[in-house]
Amino acid sequence: MAPAASKLRAREGLGALPQRALAQYLRLLRLYPVFTKAATSGILSALGNFLAQMIEKKREKGNCSQKLDVGGPLRYAIYGFFFTGPLSHLFYLFMERWIPSEVPLAGVKRLLLDRLLFAPALLLLFLLIVSFLEGKDAAAVAVQIRRRFWPALRVNWQVWTPAQFVNINYVPLQFRVLFANLVSLFWYMYLASLGK
Repeated sequence: MAPAASKLRAREGLGALPQRALAQYLRLLRLYPVFTKAATSGILSALGNFLAQMIEKKREKGNCSQKLDVGGPLRYAIYGFFFTGPLSHLFYLFMERWIPSEVPLAGVKRLLLDRLLFAPALLLLFLLIVSFLEGKDAAAVAVQIRRRFWPALRVNWQVWTPAQFVNINYVPLQFRVLFANLVSLFWYMYLASLGK
């Protein structure tokens, strides 16, 4: 009887793990909002790049010698931690204060601000930072931006506009960066595939 009871307790302990993790995340979010969002952005950005590489490797089954680029997730983690997380946190706060919910058509105005100003700026910053971290010179960075910016921005507007509409209008402020990070998993997979 005792082994069965210990197995039951172990299962209950595992079931409580997500609740404890969520409680810890909420605590960190309250105490250290920028750092928590930066860390979450860094981790999920790295995971997005890693998944993109795994998908690419699986797609090219014939080339079994293809190794994973460990620098890719590291570059994405750096970008997510130092740029996406903190800048998104500040942007959502700014948007909330500059265009309060009471303003007529606040959701539409916020969405337009995000799509027409923040999205192009963040995409350009992404291309610059990642190219710099890859060790490219200024001429190669300029070519990379000319080649990738507009196609990526068009897809960004298609993918992110509905996601950001939901995020800006229905997700509580403290969870907007997390929501965007989850969408970013797929977005970073797309951006990484552009480099192939």
